Amino acid sequence: MDTADTQEARIIKQPPTAVPFVEAFYFWLKLGFISFGGPAGQISIMHQELVERRHWISERRFLHALNYCMVLPGPEAQQLATYIGWLMHRTWGGIIAGVLFVLPSLAILIGLSWVYIAFGEVTIVAGLFYGIKPAITAIVVQAAYRIGSRALKNNILWILAAASFVAIFALNVPFPAIVAVAALIGHVGGRIAPDTFKTGGSHGAGKASYGPALIDDNTPTPAHALFTWNRLSKVFLAGGMLWAVPMVLLTLLYGWEHTLVQMSWFFTKAALLTFGGAYAVLPYVYQGAVDHYAWLTGAQMIDGLALGETTPGPLIMVVTFVGFVGGYVKAVFGQDELFLAGTTAAILVTWFTFLPSFIFILAGGPLVETTHNDLKFTAPLTAITAAVVGVILNLAMFFGYHVLWPSGFTGQIDWISGLIAIGATLALFHFKRNVIHVIAGCALLGLVIKTVMT
Repeated sequence: MDTADTQEARIIKQPPTAVPFVEAFYFWLKLGFISFGGPAGQISIMHQELVERRHWISERRFLHALNYCMVLPGPEAQQLATYIGWLMHRTWGGIIAGVLFVLPSLAILIGLSWVYIAFGEVTIVAGLFYGIKPAITAIVVQAAYRIGSRALKNNILWILAAASFVAIFALNVPFPAIVAVAALIGHVGGRIAPDTFKTGGSHGAGKASYGPALIDDNTPTPAHALFTWNRLSKVFLAGGMLWAVPMVLLTLLYGWEHTLVQMSWFFTKAALLTFGGAYAVLPYVYQGAVDHYAWLTGAQMIDGLALGETTPGPLIMVVTFVGFVGGYVKAVFGQDELFLAGTTAAILVTWFTFLPSFIFILAGGPLVETTHNDLKFTAPLTAITAAVVGVILNLAMFFGYHVLWPSGFTGQIDWISGLIAIGATLALFHFKRNVIHVIAGCALLGLVIKTVMT
């Protein structure tokens, strides 16, 4: 009698047959609800499901697509899902995969944002967030360490990270300017000292063999994925129209200075600056949303990041929270339509944040599939990543300041929050606990403390 292992081995000797569009649709929908754990966790889930279990795509082709997504601005896990969906089922396959990766998170965050802004002063809600805020500070510190340990491989890159920290912390230099200068330094440095600006890591080809795949190493590129200038021009034209039509209509209806128009323009720019992940662009979002436009407060920004950490989907979905709170607080449709205002703003900022990612994949994917060359980080991207470490460290200090001195430096330090932050840091670094577990534990602790103090 065949054992289960023998049956499994027999199953994977032959590649799977063509995957029906409906089957793929349900998988991408499922993925949208289980994609916790940030980009690393989300990419791991896709690898387990698509490469190891379902054999829809081979290890090498999966990593080839991932390397391209890592070079782009934007959420790489969502872009990878879009890429594989497009490769399997043409343009609509990519759109469905990318949209479903985001849609559940959008709906959940709109609901949580409404509960937060409408009932945030209720003891139970306030208690949960009292514990979550110090945890978020620890999580951001961990993000700076994690990215820095990969990116800062020599003294030059360390100096670049330190300079970016000083620039944003002491000189208040805008984040886009830091990115531009870092890219220029990387471009010049890559020519003068190429070894210094080599990427610190690579996703490289995996050694494990999972059997034949539907899209295997040597599977010919499908006709729809071949590069043509005609196809490229259609993608850019369609993408340009999808951006311009709502932007023009909003401007005509409300005027350029209206909150919804400014949100749409601001998050379009933010979408093009997300090199290094969501943590990298958060300082830019903070500078604009909190300092310049006053759509929300610094404390609310920390709470929004907490909600983003505890929901499925890309972490950059924190922009949905920013949009909802901004639209709600600014009452863009009047005081009688606050929920509608928040929901509309949340949908708009999500649209303008993710639209560029779809354009990048549908426009650049055929070039990647046609060449099949390994894609490496460029020297400018290496320099940008190094600079991002300093920017994230500044973000951690900003969060820590608001958590420890909620009334400003002139007020008393919140020692309880400080102890929670230390505990969260130990849990993440020493005990290697999962982010969700740390947030949940700190939230319950905060609830107990607020209940006792009330």
